[in-house]
Amino acid sequence: MLQLYSYFRSSAAYRLRIALHLKGLAFDTVPVHLLKGGGEQLQSAYRAINPAGLVPALQCDSNGSGSGHTVTLTQSLAIMEYLEETHPQPPLLPADALGRARVRALTLTVACDIHPLNNLRVLTYLSGELHASGDARNAWARHWMALGFAALEEHLAHSPATGLCSHGDTPTMADCCVVPQVFNAQRFHLDLAPYPTLVRIAQHCEALPAFIAAHPAQQPDAA
Repeated sequence: MLQLYSYFRSSAAYRLRIALHLKGLAFDTVPVHLLKGGGEQLQSAYRAINPAGLVPALQCDSNGSGSGHTVTLTQSLAIMEYLEETHPQPPLLPADALGRARVRALTLTVACDIHPLNNLRVLTYLSGELHASGDARNAWARHWMALGFAALEEHLAHSPATGLCSHGDTPTMADCCVVPQVFNAQRFHLDLAPYPTLVRIAQHCEALPAFIAAHPAQQPDAA
């Protein structure tokens, strides 16, 4: 059985939950509370699992048969690529090289350009070490999300490869990343009106069973 170390509101954990559900893979959730006690992810028990002190982490059997040793995988995109290689159906990447490159570019726009600048440890540093007010911290998060969303909107709105989802009519890794980031933007009260294509895609995906099951409100540690 796969074991997922997760926090219900973590965008990175959220995207991996979507991927696991899309693949139809059963997993047990081990909650790691990012705020309680100064952050359980920073405590030695979890650092022994993931030295980076980040979620998600996925523990699985080394040979997939249950007879190997337990290994821990980290970094949501690397784990999704692993799942794609070990459980290729249904695919989260297109069959053609150009399509795969496009999906990976959309995925990385979220995971590398947008998300790192508004995740918890960055916002905590802004508030703590730099003494930024709550309003200033939230304005920072909205700024970087808006910048990234503007680029995504242009790309999605003007590409014939865009369908009901970010690429075609079935979810890919890109949608696994887009939906949690839109959820995060809503938490920070970002005006989404300038991004109609992005919002349309997110709303379509959010109604699909795998996305419903992965939603933060459905997680055992939801508060």
